[in-house]
Amino acid sequence: MKIAIFGASGATGRLLTERCLVAGYEVTALGRRPAEFAYAGRVRVVEGSAFDAEAVRETVAGTDVVLSALGARSLRKEDVLERAVPLIVSAMKESGVRRVIVLGSAGALSDSLKKQPAWRRWFVQKIVYNTFLKWAVASQIDQWKVLSASGLDFTMVMPPMLLNSTGRGAYRVDGEALPRDGSRIAREDVADFMMAQIEGKDWVGKGVYVAW
Repeated sequence: MKIAIFGASGATGRLLTERCLVAGYEVTALGRRPAEFAYAGRVRVVEGSAFDAEAVRETVAGTDVVLSALGARSLRKEDVLERAVPLIVSAMKESGVRRVIVLGSAGALSDSLKKQPAWRRWFVQKIVYNTFLKWAVASQIDQWKVLSASGLDFTMVMPPMLLNSTGRGAYRVDGEALPRDGSRIAREDVADFMMAQIEGKDWVGKGVYVAW
């Protein structure tokens, strides 16, 4: 199995890279500074940016599955997903690659909070999503729109707050909304769930929420 990884140098991307190598997959990762990538000696690294169409095409070409852990690295308006995801989709169609599994966010869909207590819905929607995470949420909404209209076999994994703690190895999964009182989850658990989707078929063409 040949895997292309975008965002491989980020916190979740590094976990995905490590897990792909343990699974025996051949990995191609896109990176601005290949020599600084922790797994540079064990994966094929394409030098470039996710905003460079040619570099994206080179990363995707010849692979079987695309994993993306791209996202904003600050609360500012960065437009990472707005710029990168259309290029990834285009490259996949050009190369005939169908399967893509992306890291999303619980704020990507308007009904994501419907299973939460009323006070939490109000607080998260009005205070968190509309202020602190305004631009990050807007990017995730755009990612969902592009993927859902792409015709590709996509899965968008949508966790709440990500923690850099040790994974529990157990979490709740819901295809309708964020599980009640699900406010956080370790990146390790999210990476494990994303890896399971490489062979899994349950969430193809769908978004799926994961939380403790």
